[in-house]
Amino acid sequence: MFIHLGQDTVVTTDEIVGIFDLDTTTISKPTRDYLAQMERSGRVVNVSFELPKTFIITSKKGSKEKTMYISPISSATLRKRIKTASYLT
Repeated sequence: MFIHLGQDTVVTTDEIVGIFDLDTTTISKPTRDYLAQMERSGRVVNVSFELPKTFIITSKKGSKEKTMYISPISSATLRKRIKTASYLT
């Protein structure tokens, strides 16, 4: 199933490794370091020019490489979309 992350960006639910709230997770230094590392490696996709609320880590099946999406949609809303999508299948 596909989940809309913002603007014209969708990913499959199978690709999602984690959905994280930016306000609560960026308090931790290891998380800030991980965000900086992903940005330096060019694996961050900003899907909106609005205020970011979440970051979503994805990985293609069989691949170790991860991509981070920065989204203006709250983590609670994204979780609801995943739940709704799972009921539809």
